[in-house]
This record gives sequence, C-alpha cells and structure tokens, in this order.
Amino acid sequence: MLLSPTMLRIEAVRQLRNPYTLAFTLAMPVAMYLLFGASMSYGKLSAGHGNVAFYVMTSMAAYGTAVAMSSLTSLAATEAKQGWGRQLAMSPLSITGYALTKMLTAVSYAALSVLAVFVAGLVTGAEADEAWRWFATAGIVLGLGLIYGLWGLGVGLFFNGDSATALASISMTFFAFFGNVFMPLDGVMLDIARFTPLYGFVALSRWPLTEGRLTTGQTDELWMLLLNVAVWVALFALLVMAGAKRSRARQ
Repeated sequence: MLLSPTMLRIEAVRQLRNPYTLAFTLAMPVAMYLLFGASMSYGKLSAGHGNVAFYVMTSMAAYGTAVAMSSLTSLAATEAKQGWGRQLAMSPLSITGYALTKMLTAVSYAALSVLAVFVAGLVTGAEADEAWRWFATAGIVLGLGLIYGLWGLGVGLFFNGDSATALASISMTFFAFFGNVFMPLDGVMLDIARFTPLYGFVALSRWPLTEGRLTTGQTDELWMLLLNVAVWVALFALLVMAGAKRSRARQ
C-alpha cells in the first residue's frame, strides 16, 4: 500500500495535539509577524511593490515553512530508527508509503503556517501592488521550502533520540537570526548572512515584492540566490547520506 488515508488522518491529528508543533510551526510565525510587522508604525511604509508589512509577512511565512518541514521530517527519521520499520512490515503500508505520509503531513503543516501568516497579513494591512504577488510569494515559499525536509531528515538520521527534532527546528531559528530573516542586516553581518542556509530561500521568497532590493539599499543578484539554494540542497543531501550510513552502522 502506497498511502493510507487513515494513517494520514491520524498523523495530522497527532501533530495538531502536539503543543510543540503548534507553537513553532503555527503560533510563532504569526506572533512574530504581528510583533515586527503589523504592530510597528513602519509597517505601512513602501517596500518594493508593496509595504514593509508584506515584507515581514513573507519572511515569517518562509521561516514557518522551514521549521515545519525540518521538524516533522526529522521526527519521521527518528521514528524509523526506533523500530517503525518492523511495525510497518506487519502492515500493508510500505516504507515508501510511510515516508510519503510523513512528507504530506509536513507539507500540509507548512501550507497551514503560510496560510495563517498570510491571513494575519491580509487583515492587518500587508499590501502588494498586484494580487499575483501574493500567490507567487506563497508558491515560492512552499516550493522551495521542501528543501528543508532534507535538513530535517539528515538531522533525524544523524543524531540519536528526540533531541534530533528539537535540534532541527531550533537550528532554523538560529539560521534565521543570522540569515537576514528576522531583522535587516548590513555590513559584515550581511556579507556573512549571504552564505547561510535560509538567506537564498527567504530572499527568493521576497523576490515578487522586492526583486532583490534590500532595505539597506543593496541588491541581490538572482543567480547568487539560486546558487545559495543549490549549494545548501547539495549539503543537505550529503547530510542525509551521512546520516543514513551512520544509522546503518549503529544497527
């Protein structure tokens, strides 16, 4: 069996009952948008093809997606190491079906996070010149956000225990602080940020609004952002392979 609707429903409900999931993938991005975007006087100022509130909204939606993908896929890897493979062998569901269920759950929560932040932005004054920029932004966030599933899977395979899930999501917060996500960086800090895992992803998510122009007056070239994403995808894939090798060695 490739996909079990029953397991998919159970998994989705289980995560809804998990206060950790609700706090970091849903509540925190919305709260941070309301704090740094909607509640600030500068939120109505112009930014690219919209306003600052839209800029902050996009950043928080991208952050929430990265956290959702990394934390939920790391949980899948941890569960697999704890014996779920033997349990699945006694059921009609295949390993591929189990992985697909986990991925669909992660994508669903990422989409829910984006929706929650966008709704908050819509009702609090986030604006873009044209409606298509809303849809383009959401599409880029969800499409590119899938790459952080590799990070979560790699962390879950490489490290032991439930700490892997916490590490996968907390590291996203660390990357966000140093990746020009939560606050505008300049000078040396901005130069360093351009090499961090979230920089290219979030800058591309903002592209429909800013077209690469930063609040500091500088401009990011599209090829540089795409290169950042490509390099980190390769590094995440290497981590997954190393984690899988280490996991088999422990067994």
